Amino acid sequence: MDTISGEITVPGDKSISHRAVMLGAMARGTTVVKGFLMGEDCLSTVSCFRQLGVPVEIKEDTVIITGCGGQLQSPDAVLDAGNSGTTVRLLMGILAASPGLSAVLDGDNSLAHRPMGRVMTPLIRMGAQFASREDNYLPISVSGRQLWGISYSSPVASAQVKSAVLLAGLSAGGDTEITEPFRSRDHTERMLKAFGAKLESHGTTVALTGGQALHGCQVKVPGDISSAAFFITAALTAKEGSLGIKNVGINHTRSGIIDALREMGADIRLNNRRMSGYEEVADLHIESSDLRGAVFGGDLIPRMIDEIPALAVAALAARGSTVIKDAAELRVKESDRIEVLVKELRRMGADISERPDGLEIRGGRRLNGTAVSGYGDHRMAMALAVAGLMADGETLVKDAESVTVSFPNFWDMLALVSA
Repeated sequence: MDTISGEITVPGDKSISHRAVMLGAMARGTTVVKGFLMGEDCLSTVSCFRQLGVPVEIKEDTVIITGCGGQLQSPDAVLDAGNSGTTVRLLMGILAASPGLSAVLDGDNSLAHRPMGRVMTPLIRMGAQFASREDNYLPISVSGRQLWGISYSSPVASAQVKSAVLLAGLSAGGDTEITEPFRSRDHTERMLKAFGAKLESHGTTVALTGGQALHGCQVKVPGDISSAAFFITAALTAKEGSLGIKNVGINHTRSGIIDALREMGADIRLNNRRMSGYEEVADLHIESSDLRGAVFGGDLIPRMIDEIPALAVAALAARGSTVIKDAAELRVKESDRIEVLVKELRRMGADISERPDGLEIRGGRRLNGTAVSGYGDHRMAMALAVAGLMADGETLVKDAESVTVSFPNFWDMLALVSA
């Protein structure tokens, strides 16, 4: 595609939308969430909490939650998290710490193959009771009970593990502390403070004391940087790219993609920086740029783990080689994103190879349009679509409907900026 231009607003942040419903449900009083992401993943969270006895009303992009003050009801049917790892993993922490509650958690075929043991391990140390099929995969039954606080060192930097432990610790006895090898996204900590909880963060450690009550509040959800990343890449790699993206969340624990692309030479400007509640937002302006390869790893990876598919596509247009390492977490997402990126981008003529923990991309080769598959993974479908803009000829992306998980109007917006 020769030209990418215009000004857009991407849908609300998926991570923040999930957490707003969850904390609103646990709180006392009413929570109003504006800018909520009406994607399938977040609607799975809404559906689960309705089954748990929490009234949730939806009006356009606003969600109103009448909190239960921690008094959730046992559901009459299985709680279906759909494709959403955030829904099921954070719910495990909430439900495990709800005495007298019994529930079964399940999801679609993709989610049923994603690891849950990493969340179960610390929760069991807190006294949680689970039953699951072999190797701790869904479906999982939860028997809520009184838990006790622990000090836990997580082997992985995972916001889902951290959040499950903190949400369980809210109603556990004593103090709960979790330490990560690198700092993961901190939306849960920020939102807990917005709902009135007290917690402390030092480096990669977060701690709170149990027995705290949450209070309903207003949450304004910024645009999702994970969704914006695909349009940033499209503008950077176009022959003529000049694109504005308004109201994007630029939380430091999520904005690694901007840092990485700037290191590659990207012209990305953050205008009108401001705070929206506890989250920082900005209006982005992107100009097409002459990118160069770079090496990325270490503590930058957790800050851009969901945006690596977009980064990999940007690297296809860069001069020289780009290496992404320390990103083995990509293998346990909605698909094995390392394997899928290599397999499908090679179909288009990309010079890309697989590493155990990441990718090596040698940029500058011309891509050819062909039929590719997103393997039912929303971020794979969007990454391949942007690669298709760079290719000669027509690109057909199979499993295109998977984008509804996080970006329901992705295809319309892509057509708008590339018209």
